[in-house]
Amino acid sequence: MRLAAFAVALAGLFLMSAAAPDDDPYTWMEAIEGTRALDWAKAENDRSLPKLQNDARYAGLYADALEIATAKDRIPGVSFAGDGTFRGFWQDAQHVRGIWRSTSVESYRAGNPDWKTILDIDALAKTEGANWVFSGASCLAPDDRYCLVRLSNGGKDAVEIREFDTQTRQFVEGGFRLPEGKHMGSRVQWIDRDTLFVVTEWTKGDVTTSGYPFIAKLLKRGQPLSAVKQVFTGTRDDGGYGVQPIILRDPAGKVQAVVIYRPLDTYNAEYYLLDGERPLRLDLPKKVQIQGYLDGRLLVSLDEAWDAKGMKEGDLVDFDMAAVKRKPGTLSPTLVLRPAANQAVEQVATTRDRLLVVMLDDVKSRVLSYQRTAGRWAATMLDLPKDATINVTSTSDVDNRLLVNVAGFLTPTSQWLADASGGAAIKLRALPDRFDASRFVTEQFWATSKDGTKVPYFVVHARGMKFDGSNPTLLNAYGGFQVSETPFYSGITGKLWLEKGGVFVLANIRGGGEFEPRWHNAGLKLNRMRVYEDFFAVSEDLIARKITSPKKLGIVGGSNGGLLMGVALTKRPELYNAIIIQVPLFDMIGYDHIGAGASWMGEYGDPKVPAERAMLMTYSPYQNLKPGQPYPRVFIRTSTKDDRVHPAHARKAAARLKEYGYDYLYWENMDGGHAAAANLNEVALGSALEFTYLMQRLMD
Repeated sequence: MRLAAFAVALAGLFLMSAAAPDDDPYTWMEAIEGTRALDWAKAENDRSLPKLQNDARYAGLYADALEIATAKDRIPGVSFAGDGTFRGFWQDAQHVRGIWRSTSVESYRAGNPDWKTILDIDALAKTEGANWVFSGASCLAPDDRYCLVRLSNGGKDAVEIREFDTQTRQFVEGGFRLPEGKHMGSRVQWIDRDTLFVVTEWTKGDVTTSGYPFIAKLLKRGQPLSAVKQVFTGTRDDGGYGVQPIILRDPAGKVQAVVIYRPLDTYNAEYYLLDGERPLRLDLPKKVQIQGYLDGRLLVSLDEAWDAKGMKEGDLVDFDMAAVKRKPGTLSPTLVLRPAANQAVEQVATTRDRLLVVMLDDVKSRVLSYQRTAGRWAATMLDLPKDATINVTSTSDVDNRLLVNVAGFLTPTSQWLADASGGAAIKLRALPDRFDASRFVTEQFWATSKDGTKVPYFVVHARGMKFDGSNPTLLNAYGGFQVSETPFYSGITGKLWLEKGGVFVLANIRGGGEFEPRWHNAGLKLNRMRVYEDFFAVSEDLIARKITSPKKLGIVGGSNGGLLMGVALTKRPELYNAIIIQVPLFDMIGYDHIGAGASWMGEYGDPKVPAERAMLMTYSPYQNLKPGQPYPRVFIRTSTKDDRVHPAHARKAAARLKEYGYDYLYWENMDGGHAAAANLNEVALGSALEFTYLMQRLMD
C-alpha cells in the first residue's frame, strides 16, 4: 500500500506519546552481558522453564527431539575438496561440538565412508578450556590443503581465525592468526599462500555505525598487524554489513580478479576492481549481486532495473572480464536469463565449465545447466526430483559434478550427486522417515492481501482432516531480506507436532525472494505494512477455510520473523492463541543503535528520517505494546551470545509485558548465538520447550 498522509499523521501522534530511546526505562538491558541484565534473564528462566518442563508431555518431547537431532543416520553435510575428497562437519551425541572430517568420494558413494578426523572441536575446546563453536573454514584453492579455520566463543558471530594444515591436521606453527573480530568469516580470504585479504577492526573503533569493519588490507605472511598495507577504505557512515572481498578464480584456482564490495546500506553498494593495490570503481547499479566467474565472464544478478542498458529487475547478466579490466567504468552487460513473473533465480553456482541456476516456479525448484557456446548461453534442465525444494550444496571445479539436497515437507531430505553436463543423477543418501508421512498431505493455497496481491502458502495436514476450525495450526513466515521460504523436511516438527494432531503452515509473504526482487522490494521501508498485511491475510484465509480458528492458531518466527511475531501480537492479537517470538527485533525506534541494527536500515528505514520513523512507529512492537489488550500468553526466546540481533530486544519485550501485567514465558539461552543453540542438546531443548508451549495453548 502507499503511505497515506493520514497514516503519517496518525504515526506522528504515536510518536509523541510512545517511549523513545532517550526515555526508555530498560536501556540497561542493552548491556549484552551486564550483571544486572544477566541476573534478570536467569530469574526469568527460573520462573518460566518449570512451567514447560514440569508438563507431563515435556520429557517425551525432549527425548524424541534429542533422538532426531543426534541421530547417526542423518545425512552428512559434505562438499568437494580440491584434494579429491569430500569434507564435512558432523555433530552427534558423542561429538556435541562436532568434528571436521574427510573421506574419499568413492567410499562415500559406496555407502561405507572411511572417515578421517581433520579437527575435533570437542577435544580442542577441552584442551584450551574454551567454549568453541566451529564456524567453518576457508581453504586455499586448488588443493585446499591450507585453511583458515573460524572459531566462535559460544556461537557468536565474532570469530577467531587460525591457519590449519589439513594434511598434518595441525594448526600451522607461526601461521596466520587473527584475533576475535565480528563477522570476519567472509572478510578474510586467501589471495595466495602468503597473502590474505583482510577486513577487520584494525584499531579500536574502526567500524561503521552498525559495528562492521570497513578498512581492507593485504596481510603478508609473517607481518605484524601494525605493518599491513591498506588497499581500501569505506567510511564509518557506511550502512550494510561492511566491506568484503570477492575473490574470483578460474577452475585451476588462479585469481582472475579481486573485487571489493562496499555497502552503502543494506542493499545498495559500490563495487571496486582491485588493480594491483589500486581500487577502480565498477560501472554497476547499486543493487546487484556478483554471482561468480566462468569462462572469462563475470556473472551478476540485478536487484533493480538497469534502464540505460536495457536490463530489468531480476535479470541475470554477464560481462566479458577482459573488457571489465580494460574499462571498469564503462561496462556492457549481456542477458543470460530473465525470469517470468512467477519465477525467481534462487541460487547461482558454477562447475568447471557449466553455469547452474536454481529457479523457483511458484515456489517449486528446478535446476538449469547453462553452457556457453558461440558466445551464447544455452540451458538444459537437470534430471532431478520435481515438486521439491532443491539446493545446490557444493560444486566441483575439477569437473562438472555437483551435490544437491532435495526435500519436501513430507519427503525426507535426500542427497544427490549430479552432473551438470547431463545424465541421470545418483541418490547418495536419504533420511529415514522420522515420522509417518503417509498420514499427511501438502496443499498450496493463495490468500488475497489488502492491496489485492495473491500470496501463496503451504499447508501440511492429516489426510481426511475436517475443515471445521478445530485443528491446532502452527503458521510460520519470515518476510524479509529477500529470503525465500521453501518446503523443507523437519523430523522434529513431524514427530512433535504433526503426529500429535497439529497442522503446519508456511507462508510466502512479501519481503522474501519467492518472486524475484520485486517481491522483496514491495515491502521495503515505507511499504513495510504490506509484509504484515500479507501475513494477516494468510491467517484470515486459514480461518475462512476453516482449517483452523483463532483459538487454535499459533504462529512462530525468528529474527526478522520474530519482529513479524511482535507486529502480529500488537496489531492482530485476536487472530492468535499462541505466539513464539524467537531472537527477535522488537524495538524498531531504537534498533539502529542496538547491536548490528544500523546495518538493516535499507530494509526497515532510518528512525532519524521523519517519514521512515513515522512508519516504524506504526508497527514497532515495543512502542505499540499497550496494557489491557487481548494478548495471548507469548513465549519469547533469545540467546545471550546473539551478537547480531542482540538479546536486548527480547529482554525489553518481556520487561514491558511484565510492566503491563501480562502473563508470558521467557527463555534466554546463555549460549548459541543468533541460532539460539550452540549444540544439538540445545536444539532438542528448544524444540521440546516450544512444542510443549504450543500443546498447552492450542491442544489443551
